Amino acid sequence: MVSVVFAGVPEPPVSSELEVVAHTPDEREAVWHAIALHPDVLVLSVHPPALDGLAVTREVSSRVPGTAVLALTPPGDSDLVVAAMLAGARGVLSRSAAHDDLVRFIREVAAGAVVFGERAADRLYGLLAASEPIRVFPRLTSREHEVLDLLAGGLVIAQVARQLGLATKTVRNVVSSIHAKVGTDDREVLLGQARNAGLGRHS
Repeated sequence: MVSVVFAGVPEPPVSSELEVVAHTPDEREAVWHAIALHPDVLVLSVHPPALDGLAVTREVSSRVPGTAVLALTPPGDSDLVVAAMLAGARGVLSRSAAHDDLVRFIREVAAGAVVFGERAADRLYGLLAASEPIRVFPRLTSREHEVLDLLAGGLVIAQVARQLGLATKTVRNVVSSIHAKVGTDDREVLLGQARNAGLGRHS
């Protein structure tokens, strides 16, 4: 039997193959449950705008390597699929997948496999074939993504402007657009989301 922690998943599947050792609506509590219970699998919801699930995936993969993370992402959000994989998820499946598919994925990642839903696999193949840049905020333009990456790396607006050869006012306008698209007016929340998604590492 596979021991499982569910986090941010409204209705865990019922199966004789699974032992649900914890179920929490808060993805951030998953780290505590993983450390305390050492489940075989952590099934974790990963969704914008908070993207707490990516930070949790990264932390659990690092601190509890014996627990495989299976990330559930919104249907059609292919960039988030890649971000979850880079964060350390052993499997990625759409949140709209049937319960039977979810049970199968749980069983497979518990056995050591790396598994992705069909659309996720297609997206990964396309990225590898085309060498596309990976973006975890797909609504942002390339320039907005670049600015957010630099801000997440610790630069202030004036430094971003100098590095990109832009006017400070232009960068401020870009930042305003980022806030509007991401859905938060709080700078620290925005930068926290960006860092949780893996931005700012190479700034």
